[in-house]
Amino acid sequence: MKKECVLVAGGAGYIGSHTTVELIEAGFDVVIVDNLSNSEMRAVEGVRKITGVDVPFEQVDCCDIDAFRKVFEKYDFDSVIHFAASKAVGESVHEPMMYYRNNLTSFMNVIDLMREFGRHNVVFSSSCTVYGEPDKQPVTEQTPRKPATSPYGNTKQMSEDILRDSIAAYDGLNGIALRYFNPIGAHPTALIGELPRGVPQNLVPYITQTAAGIRECLSVFGDDYPTPDGSCIRDYIDVTDLAKAHVVAIRRMVEHKNKERYEVFNVGTGRGVSVLELVKGFERVNGLKLNYKIAPRREGDIIAIWADPTLANEKLGWHAERSLDETLASVWKWQQTL
Repeated sequence: MKKECVLVAGGAGYIGSHTTVELIEAGFDVVIVDNLSNSEMRAVEGVRKITGVDVPFEQVDCCDIDAFRKVFEKYDFDSVIHFAASKAVGESVHEPMMYYRNNLTSFMNVIDLMREFGRHNVVFSSSCTVYGEPDKQPVTEQTPRKPATSPYGNTKQMSEDILRDSIAAYDGLNGIALRYFNPIGAHPTALIGELPRGVPQNLVPYITQTAAGIRECLSVFGDDYPTPDGSCIRDYIDVTDLAKAHVVAIRRMVEHKNKERYEVFNVGTGRGVSVLELVKGFERVNGLKLNYKIAPRREGDIIAIWADPTLANEKLGWHAERSLDETLASVWKWQQTL
């Protein structure tokens, strides 16, 4: 019986590389496409070392439909996971057109080429940012989407709409949007992890770089929010757990277990953790002291959000498994390899 093959667009990135590992270990063949604009070949080599598989890699920009079409011509896959998007909230506020152009064009090209070549299943990497500033916690998939607080969040809302409308219009297309909460951590082998270019836009790489002495001081943006310790609250999900959600989402469509052709799932732990809790947890787990300061609030940040993952637990059979302590230990182990 022929193995199912999955195209992972943005597969050299943080979540994409971890998902590629989990797909291969679950028995799928994988092709990685990435333009390496915010990733490195180190991640592809790490995937190959972990899995022992010489995973095919194509350096292609998904916004270039002619170059992307050649990948569809070359490889026989029926499923696509789309990670190829810019992802920093703060940067999107200052560079909105870059985010709209890259994130929307790349995804529309995926849909167009899937139709052109008769490919069927797509998993879209969405985000809890689609909920905006929710009225109550935790959020479920029925929580109303609110106006996004950043262009990044808006591209996730718009891409969900593109996927929903395309599935309604075009026979043979199935899709699952996974609404991630805050992915952190690194693979237990420390062969792959989050690898930001320049100054990190996300909290945990900034924590680890501060601990390593690369950054002088960590800024905690705001201590005057209406939360127990005044800092923002998020749902921090281990990247390996998150990667496994993509595997079960693909399998659900491949095995035709999706009664509805378009589905949405929250992927989170169900636990809210404040920024200051995370900082102190990192210090405790790794026996370190961080140099950090309180800074003004940052544009685009919401106060608090965490998931109700019940639907993913029940329909996908997926559960977050790794503890926050394990995850915080893994990021320091990864940092020490850099």
